Amino acid sequence: MMDYRARYLKVKENNEKDHTQQQDYNPSKDEGDMFHEMSLANDRTSQSERIHPMDVQMAVFHCADGFLKQLMVTKLSQCQYALPLLVPDPFTQQIEFPLWTFRQINKSWKKRNTNNETISQTQPIYKAQTPMVFFFRNCPGSSRTRVLMDGVVEIAWFCPSGTNDDKFTDCVAFCNLHGDAGDHEKQLQILTEMASVNVVLLPQLQRNDRNMKQLDELQKGSKPLICLFTEDETAVTVLKEKYRIGLKNRNQSDVSEELRRAIKNCLSESSSTFRLSDLSKHSDIRVDEEDDDDCRRGRAAAKQMMSLLEKKDLRGIKETFLPHQGKLWHQWSQINKELHRPQGDEIEMDISRKQTDLKKIREQQHASDISEFVKLFIKEVNTDAEHEKMFFVKWIGILLNEYISADLSALHHKYNEKWSTVLTMNDSKNKSEQLTTVQIDLERISKDLQAAALGLEHIMREIGQIYESCSSVKKNKKDLQVHFSSLPSLAAEMMISGFPLELMDGDAAHVPLIWISAVLDQLIQKLGDQRVFVLSVLGLQSSGKSTMLNAMFGLQFAVSAGRCTRGAFMQLVRVSDEMKTQMKIDFILVVDTEGLCAPELAGKSTKHDSELATFVVGLANLTLINFFGENPAEMQDVLQIVVQAFMRMKKVRLNPSCVFVHQNVSDVTAGEKNMEGRRRLQETLDEMTKLAAKEEECDAECFSDVTKFDIQNDVRYFAHLWEGSPPMAPPNPNYCVNIQELKETIMDFASKLHGMMLIDLKVRIKDLWEALQKEPFVFSFNFNAFEIAAYRTLEPEYNKWSWSLCSAMMETENKLHNKIENGTIHEIEETDLKRELKKTIEEVKKSMSEFFEKVRDKDKLIQWKASFDLRIKELQENIVRETKRKLNELLQQRDLKKKIDAQRTHYENTLYEKCKQLALKFKDKANDEETLKKEFDSFWEQRLNKIITDIPPIKDIDIMTDLKQILSDIYKSAHHYSESCDIFTVSTYSEYVLFRKSSKRVKETNGFTQILSPADEAQIRSLVTDVALQTDIMIQSFNISKMGYNISRIQKLTGYIKTRVTEHQTGQVKYVFKINFFMDLVLSICKRGNKMITDQHRLFREANDPVIYVEKKREEYYSIFLKYCYGATSAAIFGEIICQKLKKPIEQSVYKKTARDLASEMRSNCESLNGNRSNLEKHILETLAEEEDFDKYMNYIHEPRDHFKSFIRDEVSQYITDKFSVSVLPKMKENIELLQQKIMKAAHESTEHVKLNRGDVGLWLKSFTQRLSDDLIFSEKDLSGVKHDDVDVKLLEDVMEKELPAMSEISENFNTKTFPVKLDYKSRPDELLIDHFCWCCWAQCPFCTNTVENHDGDHNVAFHRVRGTKGWHFSQTQNLCAVICTKLVACDQDFYEPDGTFPLREHRRAGGVYADWSITPDLSELPYWKWFLYRFQKDLEKYYNKTVDGYGKIPDEWKKYSKQDAIESLGQCI
Repeated sequence: MMDYRARYLKVKENNEKDHTQQQDYNPSKDEGDMFHEMSLANDRTSQSERIHPMDVQMAVFHCADGFLKQLMVTKLSQCQYALPLLVPDPFTQQIEFPLWTFRQINKSWKKRNTNNETISQTQPIYKAQTPMVFFFRNCPGSSRTRVLMDGVVEIAWFCPSGTNDDKFTDCVAFCNLHGDAGDHEKQLQILTEMASVNVVLLPQLQRNDRNMKQLDELQKGSKPLICLFTEDETAVTVLKEKYRIGLKNRNQSDVSEELRRAIKNCLSESSSTFRLSDLSKHSDIRVDEEDDDDCRRGRAAAKQMMSLLEKKDLRGIKETFLPHQGKLWHQWSQINKELHRPQGDEIEMDISRKQTDLKKIREQQHASDISEFVKLFIKEVNTDAEHEKMFFVKWIGILLNEYISADLSALHHKYNEKWSTVLTMNDSKNKSEQLTTVQIDLERISKDLQAAALGLEHIMREIGQIYESCSSVKKNKKDLQVHFSSLPSLAAEMMISGFPLELMDGDAAHVPLIWISAVLDQLIQKLGDQRVFVLSVLGLQSSGKSTMLNAMFGLQFAVSAGRCTRGAFMQLVRVSDEMKTQMKIDFILVVDTEGLCAPELAGKSTKHDSELATFVVGLANLTLINFFGENPAEMQDVLQIVVQAFMRMKKVRLNPSCVFVHQNVSDVTAGEKNMEGRRRLQETLDEMTKLAAKEEECDAECFSDVTKFDIQNDVRYFAHLWEGSPPMAPPNPNYCVNIQELKETIMDFASKLHGMMLIDLKVRIKDLWEALQKEPFVFSFNFNAFEIAAYRTLEPEYNKWSWSLCSAMMETENKLHNKIENGTIHEIEETDLKRELKKTIEEVKKSMSEFFEKVRDKDKLIQWKASFDLRIKELQENIVRETKRKLNELLQQRDLKKKIDAQRTHYENTLYEKCKQLALKFKDKANDEETLKKEFDSFWEQRLNKIITDIPPIKDIDIMTDLKQILSDIYKSAHHYSESCDIFTVSTYSEYVLFRKSSKRVKETNGFTQILSPADEAQIRSLVTDVALQTDIMIQSFNISKMGYNISRIQKLTGYIKTRVTEHQTGQVKYVFKINFFMDLVLSICKRGNKMITDQHRLFREANDPVIYVEKKREEYYSIFLKYCYGATSAAIFGEIICQKLKKPIEQSVYKKTARDLASEMRSNCESLNGNRSNLEKHILETLAEEEDFDKYMNYIHEPRDHFKSFIRDEVSQYITDKFSVSVLPKMKENIELLQQKIMKAAHESTEHVKLNRGDVGLWLKSFTQRLSDDLIFSEKDLSGVKHDDVDVKLLEDVMEKELPAMSEISENFNTKTFPVKLDYKSRPDELLIDHFCWCCWAQCPFCTNTVENHDGDHNVAFHRVRGTKGWHFSQTQNLCAVICTKLVACDQDFYEPDGTFPLREHRRAGGVYADWSITPDLSELPYWKWFLYRFQKDLEKYYNKTVDGYGKIPDEWKKYSKQDAIESLGQCI
């Protein structure tokens, strides 16, 4: 902020009243006190005297350090004020010359030469040689008493504008000595010696006055002298270059004119000139630069650097001293852009060649020597002496500016001359070859200007390229004195110190991503991951963008007429602690940009401007759109670019805001005019929006559809920057007011938008720039980058929440399953299931709320809360619905299997009674155990033979034989199917279809079989996958382990498959399936389900085949028989029968509980299963690479869901084997013990219940089974037929307590083999985990068939595969396609579909399966599938009967990847 009116402020004492009011009279005050106060010593300021405003300025000046003094003086100069030149120390009176404070001041002026041509000059003011005169002027509010200004010499310059009304024709310096010159002899001596003209203001003096001696010397001296007499009324008197002018009673305007004329005359006759820096030669003056050790050392180091540039051609300096940023960097940038837009058919080969070229360039960069110039810079900034480092950097900027200013000025003059010539020739009617020559010269001068520009930004750019080259080749440069990894830290420290950093190289038009990312990483390391509000600016060249930012935040962006800013620069502004609370940010990151529509880039600026605008708009939270005036044509050029940029942001779900700034508006207070301007702007914005909407294919009618915009509040009008005409005009105070108002608006935006974290800024820069290098931007921008980052934070938590719900529902399902089997419930309602889940849901919601409140990035993640709330709700509804379905099926099946259960219970209880009767016969022979054993064996054989005779045994089944029978009934000829075929692994379905005559879905190839289009292939594969999934569910719903198997199950499966196939081919397809498609599909599904059905049937047979079941019970029945023989009580026998009956339910309950516990444990402890599906897939791919089994790879590629299941089963099996003794078996024993405790508790409570109600054993049994109905499948009906009328209830509990410990044999028989065998299929831990991981989206990319996890919106994957892995080949060739989808959609090639030809980058337009897939162009390296293609080249050629050659030739770069490279690359994207 610069307001020159600050000098006019008057100090008002606290007790001072308005001059129109009378002061109150206080009679208690003694009158003498007032006179006493007036007579105080002269070294104190009277209370009636105001404080001299210049004393305030000098007080601040004395208290400031060197940098603040320099800033103060620079600002004073911009306000056209006089600057402190000689400053006496207020304590020692030692005179100081603050030369350092003048170092950043440049003055520009114009003058006319002898040919009346205007010559422009710009010089650092400390170097300018000008005439110097004294000049004095009072300012309102000054006081007679000066404390700190007395003896201060100030200096100001008059700079002409080259017009006829200039007061002086050349730049003139004016000095003023404050106070009586007679009291400051040292200052007087220095000034009079160095001045071109001396001006003395004095009263009429007596000859004996002490000052007459100095006046006599001045009068006798050779230098012109002007005396202004305050008591003289005479006009100008001239005598030998000595002027006398009277001031008394004269018109001030007349005196001023006479004085100017006198000075002008004196200067015309004087050849003496003054140079500011010459003051430092006076030995009795202390120079601030010499007095400050840090400044002196910084200057010495900077001069040492600059000495290397002496006598060098400025146009060749960069090439010599900064070689890393020259041709090599420009070539690298150009090739890198081409790399992102691959052309031609040999995409991968072309990409590989370009990548090789990029590596070679980096190697050449790395081989380049670092100049001594850059080495010295790195050495100096790599120091811990912060002050010295700051001085050094400042000095380098000052000396570089001094070094190039003369040459640049000359080049600018040449450029302007040539440009004027071009304009003149263009206006003339006769255009000749001479115009072409002049234009060539103009272009050459333009290149010279670009080559001659040399500043701190170029040194930092060089360091950035040194870092990038070292980073690329992964080793340090031999002549680099520090490790290259420390270079970003130096840049980060400079940013923290307030220096801008180049974000986009304006010469190469490229963002050095590696360098910028590394610097931001260092910023994060030094400051922490702070929250920043990003403010950017866009506008035409020389419209005042940088000036506005500098004025607003006190920044250091380069400013001057013409193209000062090239590319984009960013600078950090620290937010004060006070404002942090209000704004909720730590820093403002200001991004300044080069001007749009620059004349220098005529003809090639449109694309560059569009890229720049898109980049900075996407990067910023708020963008200032800057105009110079209200020229409709200029506004339209900018608005078209800006509107398109904002429209792109909307399409990629970024929502930046904007404020329009009109500078140089003549009457910013005219409300009607402003309203009219706003209306025109709104109309233009809406018009541009409609045009951009067509180009970007976006639905938008007005600008407010694109971004949140308020025409009333988001448009600002600025006054002229200067109050008057430069170069002598001060900044307009109204401009400063406008700056402050805009700053408040920005603060308001910042407090609402909250900015972004530095780490997010780094990601945003990378994503935006990579997208801009591809075409088109919207399809290329990875707008999921933040989503992926958010999901990576949220997914582990979501997995915990989802598993909590699933685990709770498994427990509920198990409990209700037991109740259904026990017959205690007869219907299942969703409300019942939701009630059971209520507690878990509340816990999950609480956990979610705490997470979103406490997580570090809560402001960024809060946008996903609603999405995850919805996902949890949907998960809850899905598992409730699925559980209800399973339990209702169980209810239906319960009635169907009543006969089976009743039959088994009947012959089981009949045996109990027969055993009892046999025991009564041999009761008297209880001591003869051999006889008892012999009799029991005879009895047992008889009963077993009777069971075999009465009930036929359950036979083994043969699924495939039944299937052949069914297929033979449908299709009489047996040649239609082949058991060896697996439809899930075929490379194409073309052999399974017949094309209809009207079909266009056929690719006609020369000499090759007609083939399906990729879309049709994807449709058929989707059908096959879905049918397989639905038949899996059907097989599980058959519940064969409880209901048994019969051929009707296969008939039902076959009928369902037949229906699906028929429905598909009668839809909107241009082909029909051959018979063998249905045959192979049924066979493949049944082969895959064969093991599941066979295993379930085995469990059913073991539980229900009377011979097998009864034979297993032989020892139990013998034990009961002996007890009867030995005369055991009814309670003892009945108790043992109960325990024997409980054995199977206990075993099943414990096995299932252990399975659920194991699944939960593996979700936490097993590395491959403790994350989401992406993590699981990563481990699958790692395992495949380690094993190098091609068949398994093909299974994964063609049947990913099956492979996932197989992998999970293997992981669970291995985990159980590895952890059996330390985890699995202890869990089993713990669960047995807990269940025994529940059983004994139920027995005790039932005994107490019988006592209380005076009941019998029947009441006890009813109470006992009900209390266990949640935990065991055990009910009263299991004991129907067993007589227990005479059982003593009091003894029953004791008997059970004695018999139950025998259940420990369950754990004794428990091992890794029996565990899965004795469990129902769906209760196994691997199946529980399969349900959790595999119940999701299995859509496959239509180009490469990769799959994606559950998601919202379009299908997308973290990474795609080489298309050849699936068998895709180039049209009309046998060459497998060695291209990755993400590179295909980045190129300009087309693909063919029946409905037409579509560009690959716009694949969605093809409709069908393509419409639902988001495939982002990406050239990032993922070696995994490249390694696979090279490693299994021969296997793939044999498998698909194709070749990896021609267009599909593997690039040499791919052959360099090792298996370890492939495995490690997985971590980059998963």
